[in-house]
Parts: sequence; structure tokens; C-alpha cells
Amino acid sequence: MKWNPFINALAAVAYIGAVALFMHFIESLRHDTPDTLLDSLGFISLFVCSAAIMAFLFFYQPLVRLIEGKKAAAVSYFLKTIGIFGAITVAVLALVSLQ
Repeated sequence: MKWNPFINALAAVAYIGAVALFMHFIESLRHDTPDTLLDSLGFISLFVCSAAIMAFLFFYQPLVRLIEGKKAAAVSYFLKTIGIFGAITVAVLALVSLQ
């Protein structure tokens, strides 16, 4: 698979969407139940897992390029990924605000 910033940004958006759908589903099942210790453990575990996945999507390829001595390519790749992700985020927020 050839990596590129667009695929990384789309993967991040897809992951966030999947987590949001999962959380919405869980909330619909448990809307009238009190929070438990397992809820807190689940939330923190999901947070740590999400941080690791996002770190991989945003930093792995730039880090590989940096280790290879391609500093300009690493910075460019990272900024392109962040820029594409930011543009998708703005588009999603614009769609949400139209509702």
C-alpha cells in the first residue's frame, strides 16, 4: 500500500466517525443507567487507543522520512496530512452548521 497524506487524513476521519458511531450506539443502549467504574476504564482505554492510532496516522510516515534524512519531505508530508485533515474537519463542521 502506498502511503500518502490524503489516505492518512481520510483514515483519521473514518476512525473518528467509527468511534462516534460506537459511542452513540452505546449511549442509546445505556441512556438511563448510572455510570460505573467500567465506564471510566472503557473511556480512558478508548482515549489511549485513539491517541496511539492518531499518532501512527499523523507521525509514522514523517518520522520514517526524517530518519532517512529527508527533513523537507517529512515536514511537507506532516503539514499536508494536517492540512487535509483540517479541510475535512472544516467541511464536516460546515455541514453540521447547515442542519
